[in-house]
Amino acid sequence: MPPRPSVSRRAVLAINAAWWLTGRARAAVADDSVRQVVVVVTRSWEATAGVATWLGRQPGGAWTEAGSASVTVGRAGCGWGLGLHPDGLEGPAKREGDGRSPAGVFTIGAAFGAAPALDTGLAYRPLDGDDWCIDVPASPLYNRTVNRRDVGAAAVVGSTEPMRRDLAPTADGQYAIGFMIGHNPRGTAGMGSCIFGHVVAGPGVPTSGCTGFAERDLRTLLAWLRADAGPLFVLLPRAEVHRLAGWGLPEPLAPGTAR
Repeated sequence: MPPRPSVSRRAVLAINAAWWLTGRARAAVADDSVRQVVVVVTRSWEATAGVATWLGRQPGGAWTEAGSASVTVGRAGCGWGLGLHPDGLEGPAKREGDGRSPAGVFTIGAAFGAAPALDTGLAYRPLDGDDWCIDVPASPLYNRTVNRRDVGAAAVVGSTEPMRRDLAPTADGQYAIGFMIGHNPRGTAGMGSCIFGHVVAGPGVPTSGCTGFAERDLRTLLAWLRADAGPLFVLLPRAEVHRLAGWGLPEPLAPGTAR
């Protein structure tokens, strides 16, 4: 028998960590409590558009497609974010202000909008002019959506993300409705903040790092999503779609192809 190769303790720890992270991502989707997934596929890391497909299942059942729509992503494409998927994957990484949408697997949080109510099964946060998302990396509130009345005016100084964009000096309706994507949930400084699914600025117009939907498509998706279905959001370039099966996630029938 040939001699057994020696493996350093550091290598063993790295292998164990990799298995733990992969298991963490798989457990997040293999559990029957996760019954809704939104999968966005782009043509490449640099592409600024793609297709979102939403799929659902009954506990223990097969995934079935419930809808799809063309979307836009960051003006610089996408890069690995911080979510439920393993860290350290090969490819570009998301950073604050880089214009990339975070790639990977993420929780879907609350819906938000300018109206008092919205047709959705997600928790809903009606916005007012004092709501901000903090995109200042040095802030202790980094990557959190806060209300200025609660945290004080000084806490939002320097942020460029008023949540009522329609009331801002450069008014637009991009945050008229939307939902929160759980990128960088620990608020690690400089790793990217304020990532949403929201209304696209115009046909084919890329975002600053979010995912943009036509308003009609976004309303359809929000009406379908339910908090009790444990929904997840996935964004991948086409070359990385092969990872979905290993993470226990469904693969769209025609990933990255407009319908």
